[in-house]
Formats: sequence, C-alpha cells, structure tokens
Amino acid sequence: MSATTRPLRIRAVAAVCALAGSAALVTACGNDEAARAGAVAAAHATPSPPFTRDQADRKALVPAAEVPWDKAAATALAEVPQGRLARIGLERAGTDRETGSPRPGTPNPFDPSPVTPTPGSPSPGSPTPGTPVWTAGVATPDGTVRTVLVDAATGRAAQSRIDPDQDADDKRELTARLDRAKQTPQQAAGTATGKKKGTVTAVELDEDDAGTLIWSVDVVTPEDWYKTTFEIDAVSGKILREHVDRD
Repeated sequence: MSATTRPLRIRAVAAVCALAGSAALVTACGNDEAARAGAVAAAHATPSPPFTRDQADRKALVPAAEVPWDKAAATALAEVPQGRLARIGLERAGTDRETGSPRPGTPNPFDPSPVTPTPGSPSPGSPTPGTPVWTAGVATPDGTVRTVLVDAATGRAAQSRIDPDQDADDKRELTARLDRAKQTPQQAAGTATGKKKGTVTAVELDEDDAGTLIWSVDVVTPEDWYKTTFEIDAVSGKILREHVDRD
C-alpha cells in the first residue's frame, strides 16, 4: 500500500465517523426537543377535574332512565282520574330526592317506601331499592295529592298512594296554584330546554321568595353532568332565574 493511499483511507474513515457522530447528535437533539415539547404541552394542558359525588350520581342515574319525564308524567296522570301534575322528579327508589341518601322512616311526598295501597289503587308493589324511578305528585280535583312511582326503565306505574298529612288548607292552596298556572309543565320544560340542551330531571309547581307562582325545572347536561334549575313564571312563561349546580 502506498503512502498516498493510506492517508486518503484514514481521512475517509474519519469522515464517515464524523458523519455518524453528527447523525447521532442530531437524533439525540431531536429526541430532546420532542421530550421538551411534550413536557411543555403537558404542563399547559388543562387537567380533567374529577367528578363530584353529585355529578357522578347524575352520570349514573340519568342515562339509566330510558323513559323521559313527560311519558312518565302521562303514566302517572292515567292513575289519577281528572288529576293534574304538581311535580315529578327522577331519583333512585328508597333514597332522598335531594341528597341521594337512604331515607329515614318519616314519610314525605317523594318517599317511595312500601305503603298500604288504597282501595282501587293499581299498585303492584314497591320498586327495588336503588332502581331509577320517576316520582310524580298528581293532584285530584279537590287538591288531594297522590304520589305515583313510575319505573324509569319500563315506564310502568310501580306504586301509587295518597300522601299523608294533607289538611284542608294544603289542598285548597294547591288547587288555587294549579288554577292560576297558565303554563303547562310541558311548556315550562320546553322553555328550559330551549335555553339549555339537556335532560329534564324534575318539574315542580312552586312559589319563589317573592310569592310568584313558578314552575321549577331541572335540566342535566351530559357534557359535564351539571344541573341547571330554571324558575319559570307559571303565568307568563318567562325565565325568572337560572342557577347552575356545579357540585
């Protein structure tokens, strides 16, 4: 091998090594840049907050109700001749409507605990605790409220009873409210869902702090499982108040 050839070969090998080293360096730098970019993106990403207990309860309960509120209301009204809907709400059988906790023994208008059926009542029995039910309060012509439970999965009436502890004044007051209400519960619910798309989980005739007759309508949005309560004037149909429960 000539002296001239040896230096050329050495320079060629050195060039190859230098090229390989540069490629490795570029690759390493690229990996570092990608890692840094990923770290920056992760640092600036908005984490998904965990659901609160109420949100988790709604996420589990609302999709389980295959029967919408208006169909459940129609079923409840069919159980009470000449009845008018005063309230309806989605809950789990045997739990408190507001807290979701098991109910104590004290009866209340939303209590689906076993009761003695009244004569003529087509009540087949108490629903299984924990199952989703629509609890409707239907007023008879004299203002007596009958609570009707409608299975939220099948749409069948599960239980019917007359609410306890109703006196003559209570009956007269409820009758007067129903007579004054020009908006139907269906119209009030339509007003609420026209403002916020979601699932209606409660409709109730009530009075606000100022004494205005209102339909209170709860709407649950599936994107975040928040509950928005609308207070709608039962005479004019205007939205008086809107409150989002983010708990």
